[in-house]
Amino acid sequence: MIFARDNWEEIYATITKNKLRTFLTGFSVAWGIFMLIILLGSGQGMQNGVQHQFANVATNSLWVFSGQTSKAYKGTNIGRNIQFTNQDYQRAKTFDPHIDHITGRYWLGSRVINYGTKYGNYDVRAVNTGAQYLRNIEMIKGRFLNPFDVNRYDKVIVISDVTEKDLFKKDEDPLGKYIQMGNILFKVVGVFKQDQQGQNERRSVYIPITTAQRVFNGGNKISWFSMTLGDASVKQSQELSKDMKEKLAVIHHFDPTDDRAVRVENVSDEYQKVMNLFLGIRIFVWIIGIGTIIAGIVGVSNIMMIVVKERTKEVGVRKALGATPGSIISLILLESITITSFAGYIGLMLGVVLLELVKKYVPPSDFFRSPEANIHIALIAMVLLITAGAIAGFIPARKAASIRPVEALRDE
Repeated sequence: MIFARDNWEEIYATITKNKLRTFLTGFSVAWGIFMLIILLGSGQGMQNGVQHQFANVATNSLWVFSGQTSKAYKGTNIGRNIQFTNQDYQRAKTFDPHIDHITGRYWLGSRVINYGTKYGNYDVRAVNTGAQYLRNIEMIKGRFLNPFDVNRYDKVIVISDVTEKDLFKKDEDPLGKYIQMGNILFKVVGVFKQDQQGQNERRSVYIPITTAQRVFNGGNKISWFSMTLGDASVKQSQELSKDMKEKLAVIHHFDPTDDRAVRVENVSDEYQKVMNLFLGIRIFVWIIGIGTIIAGIVGVSNIMMIVVKERTKEVGVRKALGATPGSIISLILLESITITSFAGYIGLMLGVVLLELVKKYVPPSDFFRSPEANIHIALIAMVLLITAGAIAGFIPARKAASIRPVEALRDE
């Protein structure tokens, strides 16, 4: 039935006979699919932009920052500075079994670094070895800091590929070379990739925290520490955040409810909230898109009702000559599905092409980048189209199949 040439010739004749009506009907379906693809692709672009902002931070991490007390507590005054130390870093390792990577950070700020006659300002990050996992650092040459560097106070440094281009000649290997920070020489042991890092990360370098504390008179002070929580759930990370602050409150003698004394940033919680937001956006987009498609499908159904009315006498003749109700229904359904699928495919392709053009010519930002409609969405859309086409033609097809030959032949 589907592959019968006569049926396709008849459908073609019907469509070409009413070109404007067919065009307007198909346009409504194409517009619905087009808008669905554009909205879903744009939503994905927004999600990609926000996810890029998390690219340089592990999404299963906690960050603990010290501050200044804003509440009096057991005889202590307001305004007391809370200072973390290496002991806090060591204690934090044992706070929870989910903690798998941890690093402290000693704040040095921006420093001038030079190699020969070339120099530049770079954010010097004094950290422990766990920073590689907290910052999602991808090494492209050499290695990151290791426990030996930290334990032996080694004067080693890890730079980005942007820093490499700033300070070294094009074909010069930076590994093993010594670059100068103030009056101190640091040996380059690795180069990390900048692509997944934010703009500020591109001009950063990493040195052992113990070396920085010794060389720059930091004593045992650390500015903050952070850790990844392995496979801990969001709820578990929330409980750990609360527990950690309470333990630090006992150690540093401040009110556990004082948010300014110690601040704990739960990236897991924030990331989950963002993902839930985009899930809501996708559901909303699907509702809007499907509603638009339904409006087009209603138009197709109405048109098919008109087609059946116009061809009442023809249907009567077919049934008088022995056509079965199933063959009549199949013919009407095939015409409905053909119009819907073809128009929907055009809308789908136009939507994909527009997204590809935007992806190619619109520069990425932190809030919108690489809009796309993946293959799964395209397949779902096509299945939706075929199903919708069948639904749109079913009621008119049943009406056509129920026509009695005698009544049909009398129809004017």
